[in-house]
Amino acid sequence: MLDLTQDVGALTAAIVDIESVSGNEKALADAVEQALRALPHLTIDRSGETVVARTFRGHAERVLIAGHLDTVPVAGNLPSRIDGDLLYGCGTSDMKAGVAVALKLAALVPEPNRDVTYVFYDCEEVEAERNGLTRVSRDHPDWLAADFAVLMEPTDGVIEGGCQGTIRAEITTRGKRAHSARSWLGVNAIHAIEGVLTRLNAYEARRPVVDGLAYHEGLNAVAVRGGVAGNVIPDEAVVTVNYRFAPDLSLAQAEQHVREVFAGFEVAITDGAPAARPGLTHPVAAAFVAAVGGTPRAKLGWTDVARFSALGVPAVNYGPGDPNLAHQQGEYASLTKIAESEIGMLNWLTSGPTPAT
Repeated sequence: MLDLTQDVGALTAAIVDIESVSGNEKALADAVEQALRALPHLTIDRSGETVVARTFRGHAERVLIAGHLDTVPVAGNLPSRIDGDLLYGCGTSDMKAGVAVALKLAALVPEPNRDVTYVFYDCEEVEAERNGLTRVSRDHPDWLAADFAVLMEPTDGVIEGGCQGTIRAEITTRGKRAHSARSWLGVNAIHAIEGVLTRLNAYEARRPVVDGLAYHEGLNAVAVRGGVAGNVIPDEAVVTVNYRFAPDLSLAQAEQHVREVFAGFEVAITDGAPAARPGLTHPVAAAFVAAVGGTPRAKLGWTDVARFSALGVPAVNYGPGDPNLAHQQGEYASLTKIAESEIGMLNWLTSGPTPAT
């Protein structure tokens, strides 16, 4: 059983040492559920390997604090180890340090100033259809009802508002097959991708300011495929592009932009996920920023805050891990940053009480 009375750094190490690669979160989910069920002020629900704990104190506001339990595959970086201020191990930064902070809050704040929902979910690091938030939002949407959410993704202790959306598209060029010894009888589809690459090289990415935060878009080729055989002029070639777009665009608007950039080419959208606005204009978010401190910045990558945004819940990213270390074999988290994150979140949930309804 996880000991929620130990300091947050030691708790992080204990959580890291329970291996929980995506799809294998049961042992950690069991430990989290057991620890939370020992707290009488919480109501516990579970869906698969996702554990949800809620307070019901009758406050006018409800906030949600979420963290995923899974990690990328272990790379010889378990068990955890400490070197000075740094805790090394698989998932330390992304995002078991954030999970530890959330568990400490659940234990230390039986009478929060606003009702709290804690969500510890599975399969964030893999395909979207396996994501625990996707399942819970479909099967138990009431579990995720809130006025504001904090996703404990690694942000190096800085509030990151919203997230950029993402679209992948395949740009296909077509030609005519021929024997390479008589290439003039064919049309080389691979040569034709020069037009696609020319547009990408000339592309100037937007840097819009949304709700006071500066985003930086990007449109890039991420894969190229083509070719039939070593003696055949190819009749098809495909460039896969990825567009990362700011939250002032809808998914449909972003798709239209991609089609406009590659007008005249065959364009097929293969997948996409919407962006999320920062949500910092909400009064609950303002209280969060005041309690945690620092200057918020834009989240340039895509995170599950977009899922909360789709549910009508404004959300931010905030966690003690360093996003630049995520998924690395030498991943680590600063024990000082973990403790600072705990203090900031405690300030938020214990100061300036919200009147009960």
